[in-house]
Amino acid sequence: MKILITGGAGYIGSVMTPMLLSQGHQVTVLDNFMYGQTPLLDCCHDPKFEIVRGDVRDKNCVEKLLADADAIFPLACLTGAPLCAKDPQTAQAVLLDAIKLMLTLRRPQQKIIFPTTNSGYGIGEKGKYCTEETPLRPVSLYGKLKVDAETAILDSGNAITLRLATAFGVSPRMRLDLLVNDFVYRAVNDRFVVLFEAHFKRNFIHVRDVANAFVHGLAHFDTMKNQAYNVGLSDANLNKEELCAEIKKQVPEFYYVESKIGEDPDKRDYIVSNEKIEKTGFKPAVSLTGGIKELVKAYRILKRNQYANV
Repeated sequence: MKILITGGAGYIGSVMTPMLLSQGHQVTVLDNFMYGQTPLLDCCHDPKFEIVRGDVRDKNCVEKLLADADAIFPLACLTGAPLCAKDPQTAQAVLLDAIKLMLTLRRPQQKIIFPTTNSGYGIGEKGKYCTEETPLRPVSLYGKLKVDAETAILDSGNAITLRLATAFGVSPRMRLDLLVNDFVYRAVNDRFVVLFEAHFKRNFIHVRDVANAFVHGLAHFDTMKNQAYNVGLSDANLNKEELCAEIKKQVPEFYYVESKIGEDPDKRDYIVSNEKIEKTGFKPAVSLTGGIKELVKAYRILKRNQYANV
């Protein structure tokens, strides 16, 4: 297939692109390389790969690239609540307005697989799993914009949306601001972390399994289309203290303590059911333990905090 990935040089896209190329797809990536990294250099030798330096808000650019695409993966995003709060106007333009533009330009037969976020669940009910039927109550601008974009995409038809758990793991376009990645970095380099509201829970998923979920959706598109799916590790609905305990198993010197004063600006607190996508045959391949082990090795290489979004 001919696949267009907007934001394809990002944390997820730079893992997904070589995966799709290895399966024989033709892949075109649109990215503005706003973080100054060079994650797709190892793809440039492949004749099935094309790269366009541009902006997803540029109608002429997007219209030209859509003309030849069988499937569209709109990954371009200002990812995360802190970055969106820092620049709300750009967040609105990239996360929602650009999606609406794309939907006016696409042909009805073009497939869309869109990554939203289970941040949309906001603050869940204690002990109750969030399913795809659970009301969405996002607590951040990022979550609200992603929810609105998901609604627009599903309303347009011929689309799948993936409500991703908090991603972790090594990517060519690395991020250290993600929770697992951040805590493992602190464990390896600082040997300690102070937790705020350590009981807040969320779900997690390895970045390679995120990419695999897109591949799975493409392979099972006709049976999965026009629906949303939670994508996470069913054995990794953890709070911050439980996550630290898992990290300590591999970094014994790691010390963590909860502060009795202060609060976490990120108020998300929920547990998630991934049963719906699992029933389609999707199974994550990388455990939380395996991802932590991978990150520990990576942080013997990465020593500067230059891989965050904000």
